[in-house]
Amino acid sequence: MAQAYVSRKTINRIGYLTLKRPDKKNALNGQMVNEIHQSLDHFEKEDAVKVLVIRAAGDVFCSGADLGYLEQLKDFSYEENLEDSHLLRSLFEKIYRFPKVVIAQVHGAAIAGGCGLANVCDFVFATDNSEFGFPEVKIGFLPALVMVFLKEKIGTAKARQLLLTGDMINAEEALKMGMVFRVVEKKALEGEVKAFAQKLIHENSGESLASIKKMLALLPGKSLDEGLRYAAEMNARARNTDDCKKGIAAFLNKQKIQW
Repeated sequence: MAQAYVSRKTINRIGYLTLKRPDKKNALNGQMVNEIHQSLDHFEKEDAVKVLVIRAAGDVFCSGADLGYLEQLKDFSYEENLEDSHLLRSLFEKIYRFPKVVIAQVHGAAIAGGCGLANVCDFVFATDNSEFGFPEVKIGFLPALVMVFLKEKIGTAKARQLLLTGDMINAEEALKMGMVFRVVEKKALEGEVKAFAQKLIHENSGESLASIKKMLALLPGKSLDEGLRYAAEMNARARNTDDCKKGIAAFLNKQKIQW
């Protein structure tokens, strides 16, 4: 079935998931969230894809929740709002736990849920004119879901500053805070993201990338003893993977590894 608000394609082992509601500043509504879910399922199963890039059409990466959608919320029951919240929660969690590296290619503004969408990705590349922020507090709402991920990414003190003020910050400030991985000129954004993705594709094991992401997601909930036991188990399992055997053999034979 054709998707109205999201497009996807694969080029040279990079999957591109593009938000395409430029007339609405790529604002999120229920259909769009569902389409992103479907695209993630597609790219997860596509063996040809090793790195996923989330990007957007138009001048804005994502402005958060659709205004018409927000208008409907006031008439929702608690149960309906909870069900809707779990849909967005599952999207953030799916990206966070996605077994392939996810890069957010951000230009323009990433606001509220749009900022959350970018920050659950593994890497954020941003143009020098990008802006980031969580203004929910200014309209009596809560950036509740992204808070869980943002605290881990940039620390409680910096998350507190962003979430309690609701102020927007520019790309350089986001870089200093640790929200953004790299800031580039707008004309160089696509090329920089592509080059970085290809570096990961050709230099790193896909099995190792997936296992590292899994461990990073699971370790925060474990005690020191549980974490070390889990790490030891993962270490032992990794030694028996095809990628590890291939990598060690290439290293010992002084051969270039073809990932």
